[in-house]
Parts: sequence; structure tokens; C-alpha cells
Amino acid sequence: MKCFHAPETMDHDPEFRLTHGRVARNAERAERGRLLLAGLDRLGLATQAPPACAASDLTAVHTPEFVAFLETAWTEWQELPNAGPEVVPNTHPQKHRASYPRHILGRAGWHLADPSAPIGEHSWIATRRAADCAVAAAQAVLDGEPMAYALCRPPGHHSDADSASGHCLLNNAAIAAAYLRQKHDRVAILDIDVHHGNGTQAIFYDRADVLTVSIHADPMDYYPFFNGHAHEAGQGEGEGFNLNLVLARDSGDAPWHEAIRRGLDRIAEFAPGAMVLSLGLDAHENDPLRGLAVTTEGFRVAGRMIAEAGLPFAMVQEGGYLSDDLTDNLAAFLGGAMEAAAPVRTT
Repeated sequence: MKCFHAPETMDHDPEFRLTHGRVARNAERAERGRLLLAGLDRLGLATQAPPACAASDLTAVHTPEFVAFLETAWTEWQELPNAGPEVVPNTHPQKHRASYPRHILGRAGWHLADPSAPIGEHSWIATRRAADCAVAAAQAVLDGEPMAYALCRPPGHHSDADSASGHCLLNNAAIAAAYLRQKHDRVAILDIDVHHGNGTQAIFYDRADVLTVSIHADPMDYYPFFNGHAHEAGQGEGEGFNLNLVLARDSGDAPWHEAIRRGLDRIAEFAPGAMVLSLGLDAHENDPLRGLAVTTEGFRVAGRMIAEAGLPFAMVQEGGYLSDDLTDNLAAFLGGAMEAAAPVRTT
């Protein structure tokens, strides 16, 4: 299996986060990358650095203004009097009746939907290279690989077309799905991160060519709170092409696997040419942002289930935060997927 990792992504190591009214250490730490690389090494999987993808691959799902902001925000921020080391907004618009601002303070509030995705000196090149990894994994699938893995840091599934949040900057999974659309008329995205993929949902909500399926802890009392409910099924041409499978907090292996089965059934009905998997490992019982209680063996079973569906798929790393189990969980999931060795259906 081809695996992609860009060393530049390790330089993204954000500090700021606001938790329960207190400034705390951000959970999206560079150490995550080292733990994930250890999981690949345990399976004997080498990584390769991806080539740079085209700028048009980013603007296929993001606005040009958002991409330009991510690229230049930190430099502009440093020109402010007494500027902090990271771009963190302190004002937010009501976008439905707002005008796009010129000043960096206003644009920070426009494009950063919450303070958990601060932009540091190396964040742009890190998220740009993470997107390169996602596109490289998608290209490997287009080239005939049954599966490929992109170790993306920062993650992306909370970012919509025009804003970032939840530790995410560029939406790597959405970029990969749009790239797969170059060959396939229909592409599916399966998101198994413990948090709802609200950004991915928003990007494709009115489209019928990309089916989005998210399996996550109930957002009534868990991040991202405002989206991810079962009644959200798409709109316009996209009606019926968004599926949210909501689980009660602290659900374990059995209900999680049942939701994956239901999601795979809907994807089979959709009959896509390929799939993107938003691979969150934070559904684990020991993850520090705990919302579910999946075991390491549960991840192995999930990997086997998804591979046995018989679709070529690009895996894009999402969450999974600092715990002693992160390496074990990635190795278990990928090991299960490789053990399945299902024949791939082609279209």
C-alpha cells in the first residue's frame, strides 16, 4: 500500500486553544505525526513525499479568498502592534448579512470559525503539503491501487469552502474527492472520525455526484454542535446524498460497526467509482477528546469491513489525539484493511 507523508507537516505545532474559558495547549500537536509514523513502521509501510498538487485542486473546493488568506495570514498578522505568535480571531461576522473585510483582524474572524485552528509561521506550508498528500493518495487510487494512505496534518474535515475550525485548515478529504471526480462520475466520502465532518458536508451539501456519510458522536452535546444531525440529508440536487449516522456518547464497538455497515450499504447503493475515507482515530476509548469508546480491536474490524466493501479508496488522516494507543490504532486499522485483501470493483 502506498503511503504519503510530507516532513514539512511536522512543523505545524499550534499552541493556542480556548477550552472552557481557559487558554490551553492545542490538541493538534506535532507528536501526533510521530505516533502515526510509528504505526506505519510497525506494519513495514514506508512513506513517500508527495509531489505538489495544482493550486486548482485547492480551489476546486475552497474559495480563492480562503486559500489566499491561509497563505498570507501569518505574515500580515506579524505586522500588527504587539502581535501574538499565532493568528487567533477575536471577532466573527454574521456572514448572512456581512461584507468581506480588508483588514487582517476582520479576515481572521471571517475565515477562522473558532479559536482551535490558530495559524502559525509554518501552518500554510504544512496544510499545503497535507493537501499534496491527499491528492497523491487519490492519484494512487486512480492509478489502480486498491487503497492508499495520506498522513495529513493538520486535518481538514471541519473546514468548509471559506472557513477553518476544529484544528483543520484545508479540507484534505474534500480535495481528494474532487480530484477523484476527474475520472469517476460518482465519488463517496465515508467519515469515521468521532466528530461530524461538518466542513465536508457543507462543501458537497447541494451536490448529487459526491455522497457524504459521517459516523460520529451526537452533536447535541459534542463538537461541532451545530451540524451533524440525522435530518440533514442534503439540499437541492444534493437532497438524499448526505447521511449522518449519529451515535450516543460512549458507544462502543458494536454500535459503531453497525453504523459503518449502514454507511457502506448506502455507499454500495450509490455505486461510486471510488471512495475517500476520512480516517479519524479519535473514536477510541482512550482518546483525550473522548466521545465514543471504540477499542483497538474495533478499529481492526472496521478496517476489514471497509476494505471488504470492494471499492478503491484513499484514506485521509483526520483526528486521533495524543494517547499511548494512537500508534496501535492506526496499525490495527490499516492491518485489518490489508488483511481483507478484497478484490476491487472497477467501473
